[in-house]
Amino acid sequence: MGSAGRPRFSMGLSARLLLLTVFFIMLSEFLIYAPSIGRYRKVYLEEVVTRAHLATLTLDPDSAVKVNAELEQKVLAEVGAHGIMLIRPDRRVLAVSKDMPPAIDATFDLREGGFMVWIRDAIIAQMQNENRVLRVLGSSPRDPGVTIEVVLDETPLRRSMYGYSSRIVQLSIVIALITAGLLFLSLQWLTVRPMRRITETLTAFRQDPEDEERTIVASHRTDEVGVAQRELAIMQDQVRAALRQKTRLATLGAAMAKINHDLRNTLATAVLVSDRLADSDDPEVKRMTPRLYDAIDRAVQLCSHTLNYVADSAPPLRRAPFPLHDLVEESGRAVLLAEPREKRPEWRNGVPAELEVSADREQLFRVLNNLGHNACQAGAATLEVTAQDNAESVTLDIIDDGPGLTPRARESLFQPFAGSTRAGGSGLGLVIARDIMRAHGGDIALLRSGEGGTTFRLTLPTLRRAG
Repeated sequence: MGSAGRPRFSMGLSARLLLLTVFFIMLSEFLIYAPSIGRYRKVYLEEVVTRAHLATLTLDPDSAVKVNAELEQKVLAEVGAHGIMLIRPDRRVLAVSKDMPPAIDATFDLREGGFMVWIRDAIIAQMQNENRVLRVLGSSPRDPGVTIEVVLDETPLRRSMYGYSSRIVQLSIVIALITAGLLFLSLQWLTVRPMRRITETLTAFRQDPEDEERTIVASHRTDEVGVAQRELAIMQDQVRAALRQKTRLATLGAAMAKINHDLRNTLATAVLVSDRLADSDDPEVKRMTPRLYDAIDRAVQLCSHTLNYVADSAPPLRRAPFPLHDLVEESGRAVLLAEPREKRPEWRNGVPAELEVSADREQLFRVLNNLGHNACQAGAATLEVTAQDNAESVTLDIIDDGPGLTPRARESLFQPFAGSTRAGGSGLGLVIARDIMRAHGGDIALLRSGEGGTTFRLTLPTLRRAG
């Protein structure tokens, strides 16, 4: 599998961060623009009302300045209105241009409405293609009791709104680019470059995990990136140590397999010789022969367990339903037959006859046989096997009344070559048993151990009752 390599800029994290930053800033500007354009339109119309009010001061009949029709038209043109009406409680002042439009298209009262109304009116105004004649009502800036009414075209207002919008868009683009650029440089320095080094280190580490030079150099940063760098450096060291240990163990296992194969052949010859010695009439030979036979038998078992552990690290399973009671009974007979008659314990099968499991019968037999044999070797006088169906699983307890396990044995119970419960043991029996149970999706655990005996619990999932 080839190296992933560095992604192109357009597909990398930097480009995505840059585009996302510009997008979110433009989105924020749009959310700000909507109320801004509504406010701009309202202020524009308020300024028109204010200019109209100033114009009416000149047109007021009570004013000392008398104006003619020409001056009146100039005042209206300056305000940008077709007509102005000042409404007081006692009288009205009206000024109308020569080209006063015959109809009003829309009326807006600046004294009413709220935030959302201003935004709505501004959006509608910008969506118009034709000129509308507007009638705008507002209060006098000097006297709130006086109303100013102005009739004007919408086109100048719309053009002014377009110009304002254009300036907002340009400013938003500039702000977005500057902010995105600064954020891009900051993220490049703080995040992207460190992540790129981490990615390159991971890629190089995957290609050759045992190369000591392909290790990330942890920085002194106190943020998440610094923590990731330090944890990655620790992980790489641990993985390399584990690989070295696995390599050594694999080499050692291969060598032990060869040695054990030759040793078993040698021990087979020794067994034949010990059988011949058993027929000797010499009392001393008869006295020593059982000890010799036991020593050879332990050596053969050690070789067998070692070879089984090397070969069966992941035991294949052939699942099939079968009665659990029959398997426990068969395991008991095998365990008792392997022991001298005077040392055989009492085997009690407390498993219900109707209980059926779906598992590999041969592998489960190995587990029960190993546990029973260990109990016999420990000096148990009674062995009892009980089972309990828990709907989704079955727990199988192997209980003996032996002297119990030593604290040292309990600490390393499931460690290869270290968890032996008796002198001369290989410490592989329980390890193999645990591998078998975990391959079934279950487990094995030491439930208790002391002067009153030892109890191991087997857990098997996907169990069901017969019938």
